[in-house]
Amino acid sequence: MGEVMSDAFSRTGLLIGAQGLEALARSTVAIFGLGGVGSWVGEALARSGVGGFLLVDCDQVASSNINRQILALRSTIGRAKVEVMRERILEINPDARVEAREEVYAPGDPTGMLRPGLSFVVDAIDSISSKLDLIVRAQGLGLAVISAMGAGNKFDPTRFEVADIYDTSICPLARVIRRELRHRGVTALKVVYSRETPVDIPEPLGPSPVRRSTPGSLSFVTPVEGFIIAAEVVKEILENSRIAL
Repeated sequence: MGEVMSDAFSRTGLLIGAQGLEALARSTVAIFGLGGVGSWVGEALARSGVGGFLLVDCDQVASSNINRQILALRSTIGRAKVEVMRERILEINPDARVEAREEVYAPGDPTGMLRPGLSFVVDAIDSISSKLDLIVRAQGLGLAVISAMGAGNKFDPTRFEVADIYDTSICPLARVIRRELRHRGVTALKVVYSRETPVDIPEPLGPSPVRRSTPGSLSFVTPVEGFIIAAEVVKEILENSRIAL
């Protein structure tokens, strides 16, 4: 098994070396939200050799997820996303340490999900109140955080950027988060956001299977945001371990 796992990450090792692989294997990344963005973050981090995961999501895989979520297959519909992601990570790396929490992150963190020692916190939550609380509490614990801004109603995956929340523009979600974090005294937050103006979706003419407020999504947009987030997580973990890139 050791030889197989060594070979699994050998191409990564050519870029970051044995010490880099070791740093990633020692790290633990918490991913809050395993949807169109978060599921791809988990996939990319597992394939990068990250060794520890805390997965948090309260939803089950639905047929409407198939167009954009790596966890969504006909065979996984109805199953808890955290369990499908856990199994997938362990298929990639049987030595990974995976804690799966099938629950919602609620403001106040009543079940104590956040804890010192996490290498990184990935915020891929849709709920604004939970998103804000997660960011504030994680930073209060001194944890590194990266937050996903809106990917819905977008067509162009090349418009995503990494920025501080206070340097963002265009994105409606970033505008709200920026305003609310300022009120909470948060001075900085790394985010991935799109400068593309969201498409205005017209009211459906007849009965529709989705709510009017449900954003449209595309298979080649949300994964790109997830991959950019994963790249930032890996780079920062390596930089914090003084691994030259």
